[in-house]
Amino acid sequence: MSAAADKYERLREILTPLGRVAVAFSGGVDSAFLLKTAADVLGPGAAAVTLRHAAFPKRELEEARSFCGDLGIKLIEAGLDVFSVEGFASNPPDRCYLCKRSLFAGLIAAAAENGFSIVAEGSNRDDEGDYRPGMRAVAELGVISPLREAGLTKAEIRELSKALDLPTWDKPSYACLATRVPYGERITHEKLRMIEEAENALSDLGFRQARVRHHGSVARVEIGEEDYSRFLSPELRAAVDDALRGVGFSFVSLDLSPYRSGRMNAGLGESRTE
Repeated sequence: MSAAADKYERLREILTPLGRVAVAFSGGVDSAFLLKTAADVLGPGAAAVTLRHAAFPKRELEEARSFCGDLGIKLIEAGLDVFSVEGFASNPPDRCYLCKRSLFAGLIAAAAENGFSIVAEGSNRDDEGDYRPGMRAVAELGVISPLREAGLTKAEIRELSKALDLPTWDKPSYACLATRVPYGERITHEKLRMIEEAENALSDLGFRQARVRHHGSVARVEIGEEDYSRFLSPELRAAVDDALRGVGFSFVSLDLSPYRSGRMNAGLGESRTE
């Protein structure tokens, strides 16, 4: 753990002179680790800032609130109508950039209203080689990325999070609900609702890492390799079929390839965010 420990000390060194910083907080592994470290280093000079919006699952928002409440960290909340963001609903290949720019602008404004002039986000070193148009928005708006600056990888962040006894250390990867809709297909409130309820149902059935891709009346389910044997159970297949039909899909299919982030980016590049 020496390499991770050295990078952890470097992260603390990066955060110390900031004095006050608001961490863009989704409740995921990376932002939770960054927020905890910032709070340890800066005390009340660290806060979390989160935007409520239609593509952010309610369960994730509740987990973010619980995390901050348990650690006594100030959580700044604001709202955003993502459907008012130009290009979001039409879902072009650069949707992530358009959306992230508006999201971070909202986070910056909410942080400033509460006395925080610096906003930090949780991308890590592994993200540098990915197809991540949203990172361009981060750079343009002056949001800092301390985990990347410290050279921390995802595996090291999980390792350090476990050592810090954070409940997020083994949390599955998350991406906004809009990533489940193929580029070029219009995003609607109804589609986001169906996706959110379908993925909640899969989680309730014990699937640790799962995505429900929205293809019109068809739900294409992606699950982790470790869950394929479970899915062969007639009872579980029937439960999945009933649950997803119950949220509005007419047909339910299982992708023969296991879940891999970035599947919707075929032909555009690779990403670990979707």
